[in-house]
Amino acid sequence: MRSRVRAAGHAVHPILIVFPLGLLTTAVGFDVLHLLTDRASFAFTAAHLIAAGVLLGLVTSATGWLDWFLVVPRGTRARRVGLLHGLVNAGVLLVFAISWLLRLAEADWTPTWPAIIAGWAGLLAGGLGGWLGGELVERLGISVEEEAHPDAPSSLAPSRR
Repeated sequence: MRSRVRAAGHAVHPILIVFPLGLLTTAVGFDVLHLLTDRASFAFTAAHLIAAGVLLGLVTSATGWLDWFLVVPRGTRARRVGLLHGLVNAGVLLVFAISWLLRLAEADWTPTWPAIIAGWAGLLAGGLGGWLGGELVERLGISVEEEAHPDAPSSLAPSRR
């Protein structure tokens, strides 16, 4: 099923997902560095990575929801898995936003234990959300070209549609 939200011949959602995923995962890594070293710069960096990850996650989720509404057939397993994928990842963004808010009032953006735990919970939930996204693409064929095969022409080649 071909994605409707496209750029340069490819679905936009899988292109964008690497940004919030990378930013939010790296933020948790900077929290660990802060815990190990107590350097304020690591806490500051983690907070800013979370802010960027949540903002880009909102943009990314909009493209996913558009595809879910426009492409995924009603009454299918893909529709149910897609809904769960979207809701889990919305929860991930919410948990990371809470983690960011908990840091906001702290000196040097130092994370409190609830902020750190929220980040780890978001990271674990993000793994589930990513698995569900993989299920949509690899198992259920969502956002995969109908003519896909090992010798298919470039996505930038003129379309025969």
